[in-house]
Amino acid sequence: MKALRFWLPLVALVGFLGLAGYMLTKPKDEFVESRMVGKPLPFFTLDPAVPDRPGLASRDFATGKPRLLNIFASWCVPCAAEAPQLKALAARGVDIAGIAIRDRPEDVAAFLARYGNPYSAIGKDDLSEVQLAIGSSGVPETFVIDGKGRIAYQHIGDIRAENVSMLLKKLEEAR
Repeated sequence: MKALRFWLPLVALVGFLGLAGYMLTKPKDEFVESRMVGKPLPFFTLDPAVPDRPGLASRDFATGKPRLLNIFASWCVPCAAEAPQLKALAARGVDIAGIAIRDRPEDVAAFLARYGNPYSAIGKDDLSEVQLAIGSSGVPETFVIDGKGRIAYQHIGDIRAENVSMLLKKLEEAR
């Protein structure tokens, strides 16, 4: 019995150290992918985030034409970094809708004035309810929505120049 009291904690410690070592050797997964990819957008209606653009609703995506849905915020540094790529996509005829997360209208307006406004519509999601419902875990994130209102693809993080052609391809596949 005395030997068991000695060996049991030692075996538990070795087991814990082995498990910790194994977990440290696994590659880090930095992104949480949406489980909504392949499913229809959940129902939502958002008020306009700025006065010069309409708000946004899930029904706006069932038009027969695929489009991008960009989740952003004025306080998000990577959102500012992706602005040139969003403008390039809009210049190529891509319809981009935006959802401003936890933002004030005056801050969104200042952000758009500084970095450009590629959005055809911008809804405000003050409590991140729509963001969470579509499976977005942060900003920026961009979703390709097919013409039936189904989430076809999720791009996590800022859009970089090398991502533009891939997003154009994903939009074409979503037709």
